[in-house]
Amino acid sequence: MFAALPLVLPAQDDAPKRLDSGRFTVVYYPRDDRLAHALVASAMVSDTFPWLPRPAQRVLIAVAPDEARFRVWAGPDAPEWGAALAFPESRRIVMQGRAATSEAGDPVEVLRHELAHLALHERLGDKPPRWFDEGYASVAAREWRRDDVLATNVALALRGAPTLDQLEEGFRGGATAAQSSYALAFRAVSELASLDPQRGLTLFFRYWESGSTLDGAVRQAFGVTLSGFETLYRERTRRRYGGLALFADVSIASFVLMVLLTPFVLARRARDRRRLSAMVAADEAEQASAISALLGEESSGDATER
Repeated sequence: MFAALPLVLPAQDDAPKRLDSGRFTVVYYPRDDRLAHALVASAMVSDTFPWLPRPAQRVLIAVAPDEARFRVWAGPDAPEWGAALAFPESRRIVMQGRAATSEAGDPVEVLRHELAHLALHERLGDKPPRWFDEGYASVAAREWRRDDVLATNVALALRGAPTLDQLEEGFRGGATAAQSSYALAFRAVSELASLDPQRGLTLFFRYWESGSTLDGAVRQAFGVTLSGFETLYRERTRRRYGGLALFADVSIASFVLMVLLTPFVLARRARDRRRLSAMVAADEAEQASAISALLGEESSGDATER
């Protein structure tokens, strides 16, 4: 398993370290020592996943010290926006260390997401499509913030939620499309589990593992077809998030419009103030002229009388 990880070690770097605990082995550089211990401690404490038996396979976790090493370890097929990757066949995870940017997310949450991929693969192999695989991992990692993406997704208000096939294709797009797909996959798996409030996906996994297709497992566990669930999920998602997205879009558009119009409003107010000042000045000048003329006439009369 370790041979599958190309450890590229520049001469000036310190030697990598290894930490073993339970079924986990973490390979990391000294600069990530505290992070490595925190990761393995968290993995040990919460080494169970919703509706699945406790995983038994050993896992290698490689913590990359920098972006360059992460890209080398992740391989050429890894997306540019990826912060961590799981390789189910070799039972390893590659993730970024403390040098990662904030966009990489909480490393403990990221690790649990990737471990959920491995746990699901240990039970079902390659059966799950990408949308279910990612959706389940997000649910297992309790990534509730995924809903924030949907709350500002105007496409939900205009076109509705995508079909499951369209959702599958969304992971092949860029970073923006992928983030939307992750959020929708999270919602789809959550909706599927909600069909059985007591057992969640327990029966569904049992039927799927025993040889049923995805559609067959959905029928047996929940009494609906896969297409029927798809319709339900799309309706609920649009009803729940479409209005929020449209409201957010209108609010953003109003704010942008306000920002764009503010300079013109201020310029008009300044112009109006200048015009008013000019009018007041002209009026005062006219009044002064009239008073001067009146005084001049009175002076002339006084002189004649004397």
